[in-house]
Amino acid sequence: MKLTTLLSCSILSILTSCNGQTSNSKNQSVVPKEINVKGDTVKEPGSSIMVIYQDRKNNYWFGSWKTGVYKYDGKTLINYTTKHGFYTDRVDDIKEDQSGNLYFTGMNPDAIVTKFDGKSFTNIRATPSDEWKLEANDLWLLNPQQDKQKVYRFDGNTFYELTLPKPPQLNHPFDVYSIYKDRKGNIWFGTNPVGVCRYDGKSFEWITEEDVTEFRDGGKNGVRSITEDKNGDFWFNTENRYSVYDSITLKSNKFYTRHESIGSLDGKNTTGLNEYLSTVRDNDNNLWFVTYRDGVWKYDGTKITHYQVQEQSENIKLFSIYKDNKGDLWLGTHENGIYKFNGKTFEKFKP
Repeated sequence: MKLTTLLSCSILSILTSCNGQTSNSKNQSVVPKEINVKGDTVKEPGSSIMVIYQDRKNNYWFGSWKTGVYKYDGKTLINYTTKHGFYTDRVDDIKEDQSGNLYFTGMNPDAIVTKFDGKSFTNIRATPSDEWKLEANDLWLLNPQQDKQKVYRFDGNTFYELTLPKPPQLNHPFDVYSIYKDRKGNIWFGTNPVGVCRYDGKSFEWITEEDVTEFRDGGKNGVRSITEDKNGDFWFNTENRYSVYDSITLKSNKFYTRHESIGSLDGKNTTGLNEYLSTVRDNDNNLWFVTYRDGVWKYDGTKITHYQVQEQSENIKLFSIYKDNKGDLWLGTHENGIYKFNGKTFEKFKP
């Protein structure tokens, strides 16, 4: 079975589910009051760990699509769910502000962001807005509502719910799957199924789906990963890379050029790399790519190295890769918990 089919069946089906609570609270209000914020001490994280984040105090936060979030301080693993003040038990994004407060978003119809100040959780309803701005200290978080093309922007005081404008000549709705801040401070949004958008604080520039991916008529799995390599070129979870320009007008009237890149650098058929889900640049400027069922691939700019991630001799379903404060690499998986790279292989994380 092709990777596109697997992704469509396994991932997109999950995206249709939603876990939330109802509330009559208004913008920027608390819903509901926090309770039992001590959390539950557990021996291991849940099986579905999709998001990994390390805060400035070096605590790890493991976000699940089923069982809330887990905090790991190096000794103790604590689970927080809706019974501890979370608005939903699904976590899609985690960010930290300059004061050390953490914010969590997950699929819910009420535009709720959960805040953790180190002691308690509060649930904040974002303010709908059409005023787009871009400030250096803004936080941008995913707002995973299907076909709503919405994102959250936090300016340090208020959460705004913004609707990403549709690309020219495309009128159908879309989802926002990824957000990335580049080296110049621009914000990029990866979507399904209309491509990738760059916002520079003044205007929106689109690289439409047919020129970003190779699977428009396949899985339509969207742009789930955006990163820059050591040369400043962009990667949007395909085997190609993109040179992007600020003010140069090309003959094609586009602000980018596309280059074939990974291809078959190992001399073999690397079709598994055509649709990776997540990538990160390590401290040595290598790119690491996570595929759904074909393990992890490292690209050093010249060659690629393949790392299988298996349980009982079977490839497991991977979802995300994360580089922590020390540069160590972690994997979030669909059904098999957390893995960490030991320098040679990815091994199961056990607290």
